[in-house]
Amino acid sequence: MVKFSVQFSVFSFQALHRRVTRSILPAIALILALGGCATQQVVNEQPFSFPQDTFAYANELERHYGFKEDGKWGSWKKTARPDYTLHCFVVARSAKQFFQHARFDESLPIADETTYRTLIRRVVNTNPRKTLPEEEKIIIPGYANLREFSGAHEQLLKEECGGAWQSYLQRGHWRMTFPFSKRNQEKEAARLIAKLRNNHAPVVHIVRFPSLAVNHALLLFDAEENDRTISFSVYDPNTPDAPTVLTFDKAKRSFRLPRNDYFIGGELDVYEVYSSALK
Repeated sequence: MVKFSVQFSVFSFQALHRRVTRSILPAIALILALGGCATQQVVNEQPFSFPQDTFAYANELERHYGFKEDGKWGSWKKTARPDYTLHCFVVARSAKQFFQHARFDESLPIADETTYRTLIRRVVNTNPRKTLPEEEKIIIPGYANLREFSGAHEQLLKEECGGAWQSYLQRGHWRMTFPFSKRNQEKEAARLIAKLRNNHAPVVHIVRFPSLAVNHALLLFDAEENDRTISFSVYDPNTPDAPTVLTFDKAKRSFRLPRNDYFIGGELDVYEVYSSALK
């Protein structure tokens, strides 16, 4: 009886999913297109720099991931739960906001905690879908860049950049419930390349739905293209020590991420977030 109920529920969900997709996806696509036009940005003066524009600390994993004794990939609890987890979207978005809306000035005196707390709040309350002109950027005194600043004020930034709930409730999550066609992913790769050429730092949601074998946020900051692939340089909030690579295969028209501490590796779906009114 339980088995029948589960199968029926899955069947019902799939049928509903197909029906909803056919009826409303074209309308959503139109809204997104219009929203995207409304948030076009100017070219940034400088490209995102991994050594300078990333946080010194990591978004930690709640669980260990790897191959178990039976040879299957899985996860298991850590002995002690880390203090800072489930903040991948918060970290990626905040890095984007500091890049687009803040300017560090190490020639100015180091300020007190209250001042920095106020400045951090101002930065993370800006719209990540826009970029401030250089003369309007929020000045962070006493430090050369975000990497240096976050090394000195880790706890303060963790407290003020946003809670884990902001990762769960990111407004673009609805998109992962709809199909990603090969054509869609090809267009997404082209859009991301265009953003990077204008020195933007797009944040993407990488996902396998409905399995959720991976459900994570990454920030892209560079790309190299040849006849077969596009290799996107990636800031992964989980691994602040070195960048990784997200690859787009032109023949397969699909994205691929190598194996790491939380993902077995392989193909996945990609779409940009913090990019329009609905995402």
